[in-house]
Amino acid sequence: MEIKTMSYYKHPRDFPFWIKRNRHDKFDSPPLHGHEFVELIYVESGQATHLFQDISYEVRAGDIFIINPGEAHGYSIQDGQHIVVTNCLFDPGFIPTSLLRELRLSDALDFFYVQPFLNKEARFHHKLNLRGSIEDVVRSGLKELHQELVQARPGYQAVVQLRMTELFILLSRYYTEDQQTKGDSGSSELLVQRICGYVERHYDERITLATLSELFHIGVRQLNRLFHRHKASTVIEYVHRVRMEKAKRLLTDTDEKMNVVSEMVGYEDVAFFSKLFTRVTGMTPGKYRELHR
Repeated sequence: MEIKTMSYYKHPRDFPFWIKRNRHDKFDSPPLHGHEFVELIYVESGQATHLFQDISYEVRAGDIFIINPGEAHGYSIQDGQHIVVTNCLFDPGFIPTSLLRELRLSDALDFFYVQPFLNKEARFHHKLNLRGSIEDVVRSGLKELHQELVQARPGYQAVVQLRMTELFILLSRYYTEDQQTKGDSGSSELLVQRICGYVERHYDERITLATLSELFHIGVRQLNRLFHRHKASTVIEYVHRVRMEKAKRLLTDTDEKMNVVSEMVGYEDVAFFSKLFTRVTGMTPGKYRELHR
């Protein structure tokens, strides 16, 4: 299966963002593939069967959803069918932590931090189908993002980041209202899901209890209590767990040196990374790579 990187697409090398409108039919249908970036997909028109990991489901005009790094997806399109989609690609940490902190947005991005990390049954039961004014706003916003990237006028990077943040706020608001209509209410578990989603997106950055406490407006002791209740682990144990899973994929799918892999999953000290990896998996990173290539 092909694993795509941002370098596969034409984009400014110092700015990890790409957006394009594509039309697919039976003769031009993306096969099952994975990628190292996040992909936001908006279905503008038509319908098709979306293949995701080991399941499939129908998508139609108005659907919008996120594919995480490492997830396999593609389309199956029958005779007479077609689908027009906008593909928006960006790095997991595209929305900076500093922006989340300054604008107090950590509890307003559930479409970005919660929905993509639900189990697959709940995830696509909860996918959004946009209708009415929200669809017009999203469609217009995606067009503006494309224009900003193509024109590349001074300051376009900041404009794209802010517009993407605004887009996710609007989608999250719609998502939350949609879940409330279905009877899903907020809870301590939802807060834990938000934090887990944040860790999944920012695992390569420095993550501390103090950082999470500030971002999600919760005391450190209460934060650990909630994680013990819902995840049966401490917050830091969860962070290490996420990083170890990312490291396994890098060791299997790339030829990066050990110190590079260590930095890519958030550890500056390669010796500490190697020791932790060995404790978690029962073998050194080098041995793991040797057995799983």
